[in-house]
Amino acid sequence: MGAALSRVPDIGFEAPLPAIDDTILAAIRRNAWFLFNLSGGKDSTASAHGAIELLDALGHPADRRIAIHADLGRAEWRSTPATVAAIAQRLGLPLITVRRSTGDMVARWEQRFASGKRRYEALETYNLIGPWSSASLRFCTSELKVQVIGPELARRFRGQEIVSVLGLRREESANRRGTPVSKADERFARTGNAAGTRMLVWHPAIDWTEAQVYAMHGHHGLPLHEAYASYGATRLSCAFCVLASLHDLGASTGAPDNHDLYRHLVAIEATSTFSFQPQRWIADVAPHLLPLSLRHDMGRAKLRAAERRAIEAAMPGGLRFVKGWPPRLPTQAEAGEIAHARTSILAHHGLVNRFADGAAVRGRFAELLALKSRSAR
Repeated sequence: MGAALSRVPDIGFEAPLPAIDDTILAAIRRNAWFLFNLSGGKDSTASAHGAIELLDALGHPADRRIAIHADLGRAEWRSTPATVAAIAQRLGLPLITVRRSTGDMVARWEQRFASGKRRYEALETYNLIGPWSSASLRFCTSELKVQVIGPELARRFRGQEIVSVLGLRREESANRRGTPVSKADERFARTGNAAGTRMLVWHPAIDWTEAQVYAMHGHHGLPLHEAYASYGATRLSCAFCVLASLHDLGASTGAPDNHDLYRHLVAIEATSTFSFQPQRWIADVAPHLLPLSLRHDMGRAKLRAAERRAIEAAMPGGLRFVKGWPPRLPTQAEAGEIAHARTSILAHHGLVNRFADGAAVRGRFAELLALKSRSAR
């Protein structure tokens, strides 16, 4: 069907039709469950509204639909839970809220750095690993959304056909231009499973433009998150996202409810010596919101970060660990360089120097290589 436009008479509103394919049409005919993933963002709201209108027109039973939201805890805009609840009510959907059982997004960043320090102290990593997720390591999405929502749906609707509705749009990025209208999702309900559970993903707004999404909100009176309506953000995710533009980070600092979170994230930068984004310290976005002591801590952190990067860049090449294992045994000279390079980084983080000389480092590499060999058998 695509995203062809149909004219709404006397209003001048261009109503985009949801994209749909034979797979989703067949699921509708089978009265599958439709699960609407609501983040509070404009795209998930508008796509849900458009999909529901289409489901109504095709005779799909309303009692086979539900909304689900993955709560990221402290990392969320504080208004997000209430906004999501208002959206679900406006759409006439019962709402399930799920959370990661081992802590929220902020806790996950803190846990990652704590784990990274333990591993570095034990010489299980060549370089110190920072706390933050990134474009290439989006555990924020996988662990706090996908890995929480997917199992919940598979458990709750065991033996059913489930269509998970997402508000992705091809216009958003080059990586999304090849996104299909629908696809099978076998991560949590594999083909041939004993219960017969089947999961699909549907992207009804895949060809919509941002202008059409905003027009949908205005025309239908859909709740619009304060991130857009009051602070001028272009996208909604965490209050401070590792992938956000400088504009959107600035928009988030404009909300007083986000200030405690902002200072907490800056404190993680200060203690970890890793910037929130690869080329940007979040501390530099709104330094006027920081107490003097934290600004001083950030000055020290930036110096230590520069020192760490220089040290790690000068370490012997070809020895960086691959999939958690050293690639080879270092020479005695290389091992001595590694031991010397690690000394100041360990000290900066109050870690014990368990491999203080070349012999100890070389012995540790030999131990790890033996473990790697045994694990491969």
